[in-house]
Amino acid sequence: MKMNAASIKNQKAEWEALGVKLPAFDHDAMTAKTKEHPVWVHFGAGNIFRGFIAALQQRLLNEGLQDRGIIAADTFDYDIIDKIYTPFDNLTMMVTLNPDGSTSREIIGSVAEGLRADSSDAAMMARFKEIFTDPGLQMISFTITEKGYALYRPDGSLMPVVQADIDEGPAHARHAMSMVAALLFERFQAGAAPLAVVSMDNCSHNGEKLQSSVMTVAKAWA
Repeated sequence: MKMNAASIKNQKAEWEALGVKLPAFDHDAMTAKTKEHPVWVHFGAGNIFRGFIAALQQRLLNEGLQDRGIIAADTFDYDIIDKIYTPFDNLTMMVTLNPDGSTSREIIGSVAEGLRADSSDAAMMARFKEIFTDPGLQMISFTITEKGYALYRPDGSLMPVVQADIDEGPAHARHAMSMVAALLFERFQAGAAPLAVVSMDNCSHNGEKLQSSVMTVAKAWA
């Protein structure tokens, strides 16, 4: 039995017989509504995101407190999207080790879409622009590690990839902060609807690091 959207809908009894907890909401409806009217994009689609942030959103969906999920994006390791998200309809098997040594298993289905933030992929970038220009988008968040916000080398010069992004402009952004700056510019041009930009990384002054890096790139393009 493969973990996918069809099996959690049509083979519930088999999953439950294996002791696997399933999403308590209509996964297909959530996915469709999120894609049509996105509210949250998260950059950094790794284990921290899947095991904690996506799991918390699932709890809200299960309780009927939310009706839309998260769009996960990765700017660095595209294999996460291509090999972990897409083949399994963006579902994750979360296994928790309990204090008594037992394990509990739950399929996390709060991720509606997985995207590669790759400026060389025209289709992907068209989808990102569609999402970011939607005035209903409420938040973008990050778990990309402290290194993901870094723009400078130890000698104080810009990293080559960042310098290239600045030289080539928003359409060719590759660094995570350049990509975000480019997409925020798209949103600004489409009406400048408000948006929360939130770092969830466990590092000191995470929000300041995020703001500084995005603004550095944006000012260089001005």
